[in-house]
Amino acid sequence: MHRAVRYAATVPGVYGNAVAFLAELAVSFTLMSAILFASNHRILGPYTHYFAPIMVAAYIAFEAPVSGMSANPARTFGPAIYASYWNTLWIYFIAPPLGMLAAAEVFLLARGGKRPYCAKLHHHNHTRCIFCIPDWIARRPTYRYA
Repeated sequence: MHRAVRYAATVPGVYGNAVAFLAELAVSFTLMSAILFASNHRILGPYTHYFAPIMVAAYIAFEAPVSGMSANPARTFGPAIYASYWNTLWIYFIAPPLGMLAAAEVFLLARGGKRPYCAKLHHHNHTRCIFCIPDWIARRPTYRYA
């Protein structure tokens, strides 16, 4: 294998590892925040499945040159195995989960600890959602441990 061939491996752009880490963190945070807030909003909920692909398309267009646009460790891991390119894999294993965890915490803080009703993207069908919290559970008080 020629060293210039990377087999679609996700690599940071010309701005370096720190900027790629921050970009992956920001992309993951905003995507997860949009899904959580939209899917748990009475009016925006039915349109959640439009927010996610529009945001991902915008991220690919504008953020890919900065960090390679992963936002998914599995998407980065597969090509890294095939290309044997491990130098910056840590960015894509730490930043997206950290960004999404931060988004979940901000979501809970913004709602006063109230649990999300559902974070499913698409509810336009007549099948019962196995991810939604039933009303009797949603009304229970939530307890957060410090």
